[in-house]
Amino acid sequence: MSYRSWGGYPYGRQQGICLASRDSDWPQSGQTLLPYGLGRSYGDSCQNVAGQVLSSRQLRHFIAFDADSGRLDCEAGVTLADIIRVCLPQGWFLPVTPGTKHVTVGGAIANDVHGKNHHVAGSFSHHLYGFELLRSDGSRLFCSDSENREWYQATVGGLGLTGFITRASLQLRRVDSSMIDCESIRYQHLGEFFSLSAESADSHEYTVAWIDCLAGGSRLGRGHFIRGNHAAAGSLALADEQHKLSIPFTPPLSLVNRLTLKPFNTLYYHRQRQQRVQDQRHYDPFFYPLDGILNWNRIYGSRGFVQYQCLIPLANAQAGIRDMLHCISKAGLGSFLVVLKMMGDLPSKGVLSFAGEGATLAMDFPMQGQKTLDFLLRLDDIVRAAGGRLYPAKDARMPAAMFQAGYPQWHKLEAMRDPAINSGFWQRVTGKNGE
Repeated sequence: MSYRSWGGYPYGRQQGICLASRDSDWPQSGQTLLPYGLGRSYGDSCQNVAGQVLSSRQLRHFIAFDADSGRLDCEAGVTLADIIRVCLPQGWFLPVTPGTKHVTVGGAIANDVHGKNHHVAGSFSHHLYGFELLRSDGSRLFCSDSENREWYQATVGGLGLTGFITRASLQLRRVDSSMIDCESIRYQHLGEFFSLSAESADSHEYTVAWIDCLAGGSRLGRGHFIRGNHAAAGSLALADEQHKLSIPFTPPLSLVNRLTLKPFNTLYYHRQRQQRVQDQRHYDPFFYPLDGILNWNRIYGSRGFVQYQCLIPLANAQAGIRDMLHCISKAGLGSFLVVLKMMGDLPSKGVLSFAGEGATLAMDFPMQGQKTLDFLLRLDDIVRAAGGRLYPAKDARMPAAMFQAGYPQWHKLEAMRDPAINSGFWQRVTGKNGE
């Protein structure tokens, strides 16, 4: 089995052990272990090359589902795709979903994932009743807002470091259709994005923008603002998974480069002739556009890529995002898919939860060695000056000082970290090697 990170950087193959069932004891491997779902974290938060990973791939069972209330109990290895497949035909959908459905429930909790509706629904943890945590000493804790609360807060967004989540209970969202009533608005500069976000906050559950990261001057931050709501009525049809595009191999060099970025971004921006287009879209391309391309991460070549996702607090959001986009445009770097969205003010549940009120910008950069790392340090300076932070689930290189400044409560997680668990990320940003 392959136990790598999705970004392919830092490169490292690691050995894995599968927990046979949710009732199994903690394996006695003699090495540090790291809980591992589907490996969709982009950097080294899912890597433990000095030890082994403890996989949840065998834990794919639904325990109970109440089709009247939408409450679901399932094992931690159940994926978001599994939940949609079983529950959508009965009129229930995920309350919060990231940009891929190929994420386990355990991973969604460990990274406290968020989606296009954070401004109204918060992050994944806001819809949890609780979960069971297996520790290396054999103890099992049921954690919720009211029971073992400190363990709950440390584990939500805790990157799998407090123990192995075996099962969870969550509340789904009622829907009457698999379609989304959608409006796509082509806008001309960054200021329009913030105006459209403010205008849409009360009327639309889902809001997000694609950004032309290479546009500069008066066009800085131009893009497509997309907003939507679940359709009031219609079919509850699932997505057709049979006809997906696929990247069959990893090219030696990245296909995302100066020669391809500029024409793609220009064509993509002008693909919509009218300024506003209203239509209905199936949930799958609306929420998961990249899931339609199997192994899309291969387009970045054998050296992989680094995703950079930051959160800029609301007071500094427009200035901070403007400075970042100016830096990216001037350098001629970036990716095909640059995502900008606003986050709401619901307080985070976890000590290390990323989401918070402000604007979050996410983009991919082909890994080109020290050149890429030096450029990202320049973006770090802008984020730090704006009082922002980076997303650990997407990170592969953030300096320790930046992590500790962005997550000042990290010591609380370290105090509750299971001594038999460690990761490359945690060693890098805290200097804690597990000894």
